[in-house]
Amino acid sequence: MAKMIAKSDSGLYQKTTLKNGLRVVTEKMPSVRSISLGVWVDVGSRNETPEENGVTHLIEHMLFKGTKNRTAKEIAGSLESIGGALNAFTSKENTCYTARILDENLETAVDVLADLTCNATLTPTNLAREKKVICEEISESLETPADHIHDIFAAAYWGDNPLGQPIMGNTDTILNMPRNRIMNFIRRHYKSESIVVAASGSISHNKLVKLVREKFTFPEGPAAAGERAMRTIPRNIVLEGNGNNQVHLCLGFPGVEYAAREKMALLVMNSYLGGGMSSVLFQKIREEKGMAYTVYTYLDFYRDAGLMGTYFATDKNNVGQCLEITLKELRRMKKKRLSIDALDQVKAQLKGHLTLGMEATSSRMTRLARLELMLGRYVNLRRTLKEIDRVTPDDVLELANQVFDESRLALAVLGPVKKDQLDGIV
Repeated sequence: MAKMIAKSDSGLYQKTTLKNGLRVVTEKMPSVRSISLGVWVDVGSRNETPEENGVTHLIEHMLFKGTKNRTAKEIAGSLESIGGALNAFTSKENTCYTARILDENLETAVDVLADLTCNATLTPTNLAREKKVICEEISESLETPADHIHDIFAAAYWGDNPLGQPIMGNTDTILNMPRNRIMNFIRRHYKSESIVVAASGSISHNKLVKLVREKFTFPEGPAAAGERAMRTIPRNIVLEGNGNNQVHLCLGFPGVEYAAREKMALLVMNSYLGGGMSSVLFQKIREEKGMAYTVYTYLDFYRDAGLMGTYFATDKNNVGQCLEITLKELRRMKKKRLSIDALDQVKAQLKGHLTLGMEATSSRMTRLARLELMLGRYVNLRRTLKEIDRVTPDDVLELANQVFDESRLALAVLGPVKKDQLDGIV
């Protein structure tokens, strides 16, 4: 067993690696009574084959449907009955099972999370029922254009790479998923060396380590590796019609991976272009033109790749003008350095958002886990803020020329738009 201790922004960061490779990371926050606890499994939809697409999300659901020790109803009430909360989510790269409780209920929360992740039964009856629930969730997403456009865009950007697959899969893959395929996937991926247990708040690290060692029984070893991130179509434009008048659009370019040195400059550029109501694209498209309600840019950081995306929704008659404004501002970023005043304002905004977010135990817990999964080490907030301060106008200009390469763009449009409406624009 290996242990590491370091000062954190709020108190004390500690990490213990058990003999089987499972990692426990904590950050004590003396000013709170609550604990945010997460069991992070280093597996997501990018680990799936086309035949398995949706299995990671299906497993996340199924672990709540019964274990060797608890029924689904008992799981649902296990933490609610003591004022806590139990939840989970699946992403492209991770699955996380979370609990938020008072510090006095830590043992109960660990017992419940260990029971879910190590003792789930996945009975055929529960599996058949939950498949129908997920199909309803998929249908709801398909009928929500603001959600569905992001799946269309992922497929347009990544092509046949697993990162292009929808996290929930599709109704055919879900309904036809045999139980043995699901169990085999768990055996391949729910392994001790792919698990991080993270906690922040009023937490005793030694007590948590003791409980984790006692209660978690994952098979030893590393999980099966996923396919490397690689685009199969360098530039791609996808148009998909629907019965609405409004158009939803995502435009994206290659970004940087989670550990890249350019990450802070990209965060600054993202905030400047579409990170809030004062951002350039929000002001140009919504405030000056009144052509959209929602406008933003966003970043996806993966362990070996990344992307920068822009989203807006607008009337079919305005889509060309909105896209022209967007591309004009991206091209401007490649030619003109940000002024020192503009850069300082964006840095202050970014640092403020990060610092305010770290006042929540859940945000700190998530940050701890992602740092461990992506970097294998802790980075305190002060260091991150200093890295933001070091970003220069030249850094942003250089990165803009690297990122906004229009020979590598992907564009996805959902709504009544024909290709000739985009001719000469993109």
